[in-house]
Amino acid sequence: MKNKRFNLLLIVVVTVVALWSLLPTWRDYSLSKQLEGYGSAQDSLKYAMSHREEIEDARKKSLKLGLDLKGGMHLVMEVDQVDLFEQKAWNKDAKFTSIMQSIRASSAQSEERVLDLLVAEFKKENIRLSRYFYDIRNSDQEIVGKLEIESGDALSRAKEIIRNRIDQYGVAEPVITTQGSRKIIIELPGVSDENRVRNLLKGTAKLEFRLLREPEVMVRTLDRINSHLVQSGVAAKGVPVQDSLSAKTSILPDATSGKATGKSPSGNPLYDLVGLSQNGTAYTTERSRELVLSLLRRSDVQVLLPMDTELLLSAKPDMGKSGEKLYSIYLVKKAPELTGGVITEAKATFGSQGVQPEVLMAMNNEGTSKWARITGANIGKRIAIVLDGVVYSAPVVQSKIPNGNSVINGIESLEEAKDLEIVLKAGALPAPVRITEERSVGPSLGADYIRAGIQSLGWAFLAVSAFMLVYYKKAGIAADIALVLNILIVLSVLAGFNASLSLPGIAGIVLTIGMAVDANVLIYERIREELAEGKGVLSAVTQGYDRAFSSILDSHVTTLSAAFLLYTYGIGPIQGFAVTLMIGTSASLFTAIVVTKEIFHLLLSKNLMSDKSFG
Repeated sequence: MKNKRFNLLLIVVVTVVALWSLLPTWRDYSLSKQLEGYGSAQDSLKYAMSHREEIEDARKKSLKLGLDLKGGMHLVMEVDQVDLFEQKAWNKDAKFTSIMQSIRASSAQSEERVLDLLVAEFKKENIRLSRYFYDIRNSDQEIVGKLEIESGDALSRAKEIIRNRIDQYGVAEPVITTQGSRKIIIELPGVSDENRVRNLLKGTAKLEFRLLREPEVMVRTLDRINSHLVQSGVAAKGVPVQDSLSAKTSILPDATSGKATGKSPSGNPLYDLVGLSQNGTAYTTERSRELVLSLLRRSDVQVLLPMDTELLLSAKPDMGKSGEKLYSIYLVKKAPELTGGVITEAKATFGSQGVQPEVLMAMNNEGTSKWARITGANIGKRIAIVLDGVVYSAPVVQSKIPNGNSVINGIESLEEAKDLEIVLKAGALPAPVRITEERSVGPSLGADYIRAGIQSLGWAFLAVSAFMLVYYKKAGIAADIALVLNILIVLSVLAGFNASLSLPGIAGIVLTIGMAVDANVLIYERIREELAEGKGVLSAVTQGYDRAFSSILDSHVTTLSAAFLLYTYGIGPIQGFAVTLMIGTSASLFTAIVVTKEIFHLLLSKNLMSDKSFG
């Protein structure tokens, strides 16, 4: 009697918990339908704003759909381990640069580990690794071991940083796994702004604070580059900036046409692309930007720059009177005064005018101390805030900053400021990453898959239910009730643990339906055998369950073991199938052994069953 009460209580608790877990999914569906039902976008927006918390809460707790059902992005990203090894090297020379270029070319055409390619290339050149890596006393074997650890750590760190960025972006149930020694597989369900996600994931978030060189040094450097281009016979193929220079006067009142010395731009290749004001501020137009960048990257131009300096462009353009976008060019020191590793907090906000977005940053104790020393020693000078190789702003230091606070401005929108906040909070990637493969699943295709999946579930349930009713009569009703509860349990567990339902998951549920009925068939056939021997219904039911239990348990344990192995060694869709199969198998064991048996006991206590009830 006590056992019977416990079983009934267990069934009630499981049913209530399953319904409670699925309630947010129903609320999310109902609220979405209400939003779609409004005739105008204004009414829909008004309703969404007034029920914002309710909508967000329901969406957060509802059953998530996988990439194949909801739509979204599938990305394969590769960590640039050639760049990583270049960062770890010292005493670099032309030979090292040549070797690394050869390794980069080989890695682009091979799936082999970059470290193996590096070792092979150094052996081919008959050069010891210690010439460029770690201590000169280290053997090649020791250095390979160290680089192997660096390589593995870089992949793991890149994966975690990407996960942090995605989590802060707000993607529900992303799937992020590593493949091989340098690839990261990412699935992002429900993503619509693909370009924003791309930029968010690719940015290394390498933040640096660098001093600008003096304006006269900038002028001399550009003169030297221009003279070299003239001597080399290089002709500008871009759009001259002279037509846009007058538009710059609102930003630079002392801007002049062409070069400050009055030379004609048409005879000076560099100044056909770059404008230079009397105060040493250089800039180029949006149309000439890419050509200027390629020009500045040339090796013969690089050697003309002052030692430990480089030319960088601004991240965002200033707008001239005629609407022409003008990008500033900065001559900055290569060695940063401070890096983003000291940043502890970042927050996107609006500036004091309440119009221009910016990102406020706070530093740790070490950064605060260094920042106070740097700003105190460079009052009146400009410090460039450089992120991933472009200058966001270059403010003049007005006074010593003792509290470690700083600001990044020059940001176009609040959305971009929020993305910048995300990458700064998540930290810098250990090496650049690039997208090597990208696929998108549109919402319409996802809707078709959902419809097909629901239809497959519906037809499977109807076919199995009809068979059980026709073949087993009243006992079939008990099996169908257990089947409904089985599906509810599977969906509720997925919803409760924030797991996502995918097409392979639906396949797992369909298979679970068949397995649940299979257990009932075993029990019912045993009961029929007992009834055929002339036993009473109650005795036949009890004996039928007892004798079928070992067979059912064996089959379910075997299936659970197989599903567990699929989950352990599989990836992506295979894991989705394995998860639903494990949940469904466990639920099937519970419904077949406990639920249907208690239904029979209830019917028997009401004298609603006879030997004809099993077909």
